[in-house]
Amino acid sequence: MLITPVILSGGSGSRLWPLSRRQYPKQYLPLMGDKTMLQETILRLEGLDNLADPIIVCNANHRFLVAEQCQQIGVQNPTILLEPTGRNTAPAITASALQALEQGENTKLLVLSADHVIQNIDTFHRVINIASKQAEAGRMVTFGIVPASANTGYGYIKSSTKHFEGAYAIEQFVEKPDLATAELYIQQGGYLWNSGMFMFQVNTLIDELNTHAPDIVKSVGKAIEFAKKDLDFIRLDKEHFESSPSSSIDYALMEKSDNVVVIPLDAGWEDIGSWSALYDIGVKDANGNVVSGDVIALDTTDTYVNAPYHMVAAIGVSNLIIVDTPDATLVTTQDKAQEVKSIVEHLQSEDRGESSAHRKVFRPWGWYDSIESGEYFQVKRLHIKPGARLSLQIHHRRAEHWVVVSGVATVINGENVITLEKGESTYIPLGEIHSLENKTNEPLEIIEVQSGTYLGEDDIVRLEDIYGRA
Repeated sequence: MLITPVILSGGSGSRLWPLSRRQYPKQYLPLMGDKTMLQETILRLEGLDNLADPIIVCNANHRFLVAEQCQQIGVQNPTILLEPTGRNTAPAITASALQALEQGENTKLLVLSADHVIQNIDTFHRVINIASKQAEAGRMVTFGIVPASANTGYGYIKSSTKHFEGAYAIEQFVEKPDLATAELYIQQGGYLWNSGMFMFQVNTLIDELNTHAPDIVKSVGKAIEFAKKDLDFIRLDKEHFESSPSSSIDYALMEKSDNVVVIPLDAGWEDIGSWSALYDIGVKDANGNVVSGDVIALDTTDTYVNAPYHMVAAIGVSNLIIVDTPDATLVTTQDKAQEVKSIVEHLQSEDRGESSAHRKVFRPWGWYDSIESGEYFQVKRLHIKPGARLSLQIHHRRAEHWVVVSGVATVINGENVITLEKGESTYIPLGEIHSLENKTNEPLEIIEVQSGTYLGEDDIVRLEDIYGRA
């Protein structure tokens, strides 16, 4: 029987601001190396037997990021389910199961989060193989992390002494405890962190959900039935999906069923939910610092510095988190790292763009970087991938001037189709139909100068678009 990875890739990752933002959250960032967290989640499954293409559940706004990151690591046929809104893990997992049945497969689902780190891959695979046998026997499996400390950030699972070839019956699911209670759990033994990773047969899951959460199955079933194919994506029906109760799979099902077992996992697991978590698992220098990027640290100890864009210098500081981006810099003490979310909420209350988007914004055709802006003008650098094309569009409130920096551009400007090479330019008046295409095998770089009374991204009327956004 095939194993189908189900990768839950929603969430905003606000505690990892300013690198993680709503339009480009943490799961799509390379926080631990060259690969993004989504890519690492997929790649660490290589070597498992009977592995099928993954089902990835994500926000509709991130669909092109997911598709491109899959392509970068050679995953050619993922099923990408687009949530119109977040409804927690139970509806997302239910949608994945029903979609697998739509595709004619009573497969085993291996449910993973896209923002976990697992360092010991061999141990992880061994535990998955144990879970696979349990799933084939008709049981639902949750993975419990062997606790490294009395952590108050996770829920706990109390396992029974009754076991089935490496899996244990569950006595109790426990909500996140206070510190004293967590310390008691560690002393008593038998308690595991609730990882949010699961394995079960599709048919087993649906049968159990019909018993314990029939409203979710009904609503999500309709969302699958009326889903629309959008290029390579499956767009869940908005009305029916939003009618589903918002609930975690633990609360909706796992805590209610008597058909659940837990398998202990001790494989260097970490849920990357804050900058302090990245510090904890990072490689530290002789002074206890974890640094990434162009960093000079003098008389500095036990500090995390992430500087992918600018040189950052630190002198005489200790126990800090320092994260630098082109448009925002975070400085906090280690013990306050969990409170970064409050900064994001403050930015949102003031409707500031730094809460949701970076200066560099990715699009299906490439990306743009807002280099400079002021009253009535904005300067952007556009990077258009080989074979990519911007939509045929008009603007009602701005004009644009395009200058080719490198590559060859094919431009529609009103009734004219022109080819521009390095150093050449064209002016697009307000209200003129226009488009830009890179027909070559090399990247195309453009400097775009906008001028007008309003320069927001919502002043785009798409007439035609190869990416389905018109």
